[in-house]
Amino acid sequence: MEPQRGASIRAFVGGLLTANSLGHLATAAAGKEHLTPLAGRRSGPGVNAVWGLLNLGGGLAVVGIGGSPGSRWGPELHAFGAGAASFAVWMVVSNRVLGTNTGPVAERGRHRGTV
Repeated sequence: MEPQRGASIRAFVGGLLTANSLGHLATAAAGKEHLTPLAGRRSGPGVNAVWGLLNLGGGLAVVGIGGSPGSRWGPELHAFGAGAASFAVWMVVSNRVLGTNTGPVAERGRHRGTV
């Protein structure tokens, strides 16, 4: 595998992982439940904080390994953005269409103070 392609693949994976961390860290801050592989659909804020930090740390470590030389990003910055955008699209689709991390309509209404 050529060096730039390897750096771009690592950057894409880093983008996926760091984008994944955001939903889990936001869930922890909001005191909600969100699916994790650690505790399933009932993963509470503490589990989400741990999983979010693991994803963030892993994503940053992957990006830091073997990037392009110099003080400026190379083409791997595009790959990082594509990885983050891909994960963001997946989150929208999985939550909107499949309801992966959202509750029933009646439950959501109660949280907003409506019936």
